[in-house]
Amino acid sequence: MTAPSLAQAQTQGQTQAQAPSTITTGVMVILTVKVGVTREQVMAVMPDEIRQTVQLYLNGKVREWYSRSDGRGVILLLDAKDTSEAHAIMEGLPLSKLDIMDHDYIAVGPLLPLRLLLAKP
Repeated sequence: MTAPSLAQAQTQGQTQAQAPSTITTGVMVILTVKVGVTREQVMAVMPDEIRQTVQLYLNGKVREWYSRSDGRGVILLLDAKDTSEAHAIMEGLPLSKLDIMDHDYIAVGPLLPLRLLLAKP
């Protein structure tokens, strides 16, 4: 087997360097109140939910948190390496234990098109 030429090695290196990154730096969790769940059901759990969410924030697991403008839930940005870790964090919270919220998990990372700024012309 022959060793790759210098040109082939450079081409391989450039291809590998330009390959899209799948780095996950956090997980966005979108929580939505399930259909049929009343405001009273949610509010009965909120004191415990808030305390435990604040504790997650103080432990560095919740980076950012927002209310949904439609009033149907919240959005959290978790410090998690993947959606499995985010799921494990969320299932410990009271609203999740009662199964009255739907959860959507979206892994997020660096904005890939920014790599174009670093590409050599």
